Amino acid sequence: MLERTSTRIADRIERGDVFEPHCPSRGNLKHVTSSWGVLTLIALRPGTLRFSELRRRVNGVSERMLAQTLQQLEGDGIVLRKSYPVVPPHVEYTLTELGQEAASHVEALADWIEDRLTDLLERRSGAGGDAPPDAKAAAAS
Repeated sequence: MLERTSTRIADRIERGDVFEPHCPSRGNLKHVTSSWGVLTLIALRPGTLRFSELRRRVNGVSERMLAQTLQQLEGDGIVLRKSYPVVPPHVEYTLTELGQEAASHVEALADWIEDRLTDLLERRSGAGGDAPPDAKAAAAS
């Protein structure tokens, strides 16, 4: 009976539980689902990009925030960073296999949000939400 309990605990540890406050999966969840994490994953989905190309693609992100996001995703094994020993520095970023898998999931969520934007904005404004006045007009166009 003791072995069965140990196996269950081992299985739970291996899988992770985002509802447990000390589970390391929470850090991964935060990195992948942050605004910049989602946009970075989607931007890298088609293939390798240099830092400057990625920054242009993820419009609005600061250099510092993009660098931090990439470091976190690299630490999680989701992004691969390749640096070339040239002047000026040449660094490329690519999704790993895990990164491609994560990107497909967050891209599906982003697509759903874009597809349902009008409905989401209507419900937000109907509930006294904080939608910017021009956001509804932009969504309708």
